[in-house]
Amino acid sequence: MNNPSRRLAALGLAAILIVGVGFAIFQSVSQHLGPTAVTLRGLIGSEKQPFFSDPQVVAALHRGGFDVIVATAGSRQIATADLSNEDFAFPAGGPSAAEIALNHSGTTSIVPFYTPMAIATFQPIVDLLTQAGVVTQQPGYLGFDMTKYMALVASDKRWIDLPGNTTYPVNKSILITSTDVRKSNSAAMYLAIASYVVNGDNIVQNNGDIDSIVQQTAPLFLKQGFVESSTEEPFDDYLVQGMGKSPLVMIYEAQYVAAAASTTGGITSQMRLMYPEPTIFSKHTFVGLTPDGTRLGNFIATDPEMRTLATQYGFRTSDTAAFSTFVTNHGLTIPDSLNDVIDPPSYEALEAMITQFEGLYAGSLPTLSPSETP
Repeated sequence: MNNPSRRLAALGLAAILIVGVGFAIFQSVSQHLGPTAVTLRGLIGSEKQPFFSDPQVVAALHRGGFDVIVATAGSRQIATADLSNEDFAFPAGGPSAAEIALNHSGTTSIVPFYTPMAIATFQPIVDLLTQAGVVTQQPGYLGFDMTKYMALVASDKRWIDLPGNTTYPVNKSILITSTDVRKSNSAAMYLAIASYVVNGDNIVQNNGDIDSIVQQTAPLFLKQGFVESSTEEPFDDYLVQGMGKSPLVMIYEAQYVAAAASTTGGITSQMRLMYPEPTIFSKHTFVGLTPDGTRLGNFIATDPEMRTLATQYGFRTSDTAAFSTFVTNHGLTIPDSLNDVIDPPSYEALEAMITQFEGLYAGSLPTLSPSETP
């Protein structure tokens, strides 16, 4: 070892070993901790909270380079919220997303997944409403005629009034249970469908027509009495309390699919899913407010694992074959496509109608006549 060249060779070998061991340790730590991720903040619709809280979703996002912190709000609230400290907004509806994009320059809008509006019910109710001509068997699904339903509501029909009703002879108004139209996107989509029907099968555009449209659709909401602000709550009542409390519930299709696929169960043999005719796709639109936020939106929309996880929550993605396979594997009859789908009104038209409803609830506008109360 007194030979200088040998000493230099030994030192070189030691240095190589140190670097090699250090690199191995780094590799091991990196594999354990996962890749370095940027922390992003966003405001999302409450219906997506379970998705973003799922450990598999958290891990997949981290793998993609994102640690995501979310707060929840109604889609209407998100559209008017202070988003200056957020990297993204993720409302449930397209109109709210369009308003956000309009008011924030340099944004990018992405639709990672979507779901049609649907009605959760039970087989005895399907039988009753089929006899009444409201429910019809369509190719691969049950259709719910909104025009005929709204005629029943307008004439204050009750379940006991239906001919031959021996399975649900209760003296309650025939109503679809919804959430609060002033706060919830699912109720706003319900209003969008109903307003289309009373507007002569046309999307509401003219503010001059809104007074009449609101008065015609008001019984759908005001006659319900107290309503919840989150779509999860009436759907939970449907699952737990059954037909007696909630014979018809306006939901997102994704809720029903996710419940049917859940390992904890929830959907019984008598539960059924129907689709309003017309119906609306609730497009869960991601609005990237920063460059990193936009990268996150693209990752959620295009990463195969993220699409698979979204499907497990009942959402439809660009991978339509995967959704079809998923529902079939869980014994569900869910249509690949729907025949009668409309677009919602613009944000401005929808907001004008909801503002009118706020006045009705507050008593500052004319309310329903006594004959129209439940």
